[in-house]
Amino acid sequence: MRRLLLALAVGLVALAAGSQPPLQRRVVRDVLEYFHGRGSVLFLFREQSLEGAVERQDPSGTFVQLRINLVQTNCRKRAQRTQNCKAVENRRRPACLACYKFDNSDVPKVLDKYHNCGPSHHLAVKEIKQRDEAECRAVEEAGKSMDALYLPGMFAFSRAIQA
Repeated sequence: MRRLLLALAVGLVALAAGSQPPLQRRVVRDVLEYFHGRGSVLFLFREQSLEGAVERQDPSGTFVQLRINLVQTNCRKRAQRTQNCKAVENRRRPACLACYKFDNSDVPKVLDKYHNCGPSHHLAVKEIKQRDEAECRAVEEAGKSMDALYLPGMFAFSRAIQA
């Protein structure tokens, strides 16, 4: 019975991962790379669940916001094999908030991004939550107002010589 439940759970996770839109899968992959790139992480982590997936399209691009719950596996980060890594019970279960803005091209390019990973209770702290919301709003605004943004070389001025 226990194996049947485990097989069912693995199947549901695989089904959920397969039904994610491509940009959300890309964000999850990017967040995992970012998380594993940190020096304090010694073991591999994998996606346990997604919460609050938001994907909004506007003329400047697509905004994606995800809260990803991770689970620690029994595989070391530097190990050659990454298949058959099992989730370890009663270990770290960090949560990551990811906000990405992609352009509207055929192969979407990242215009701006923000991620914050920490213990799941860490992201619920009021000050951190407010900062995350502000950062995500800034990411969502990326690429919207090009006329308000001044970049060097956008304007050229010349001075007339007095005759």
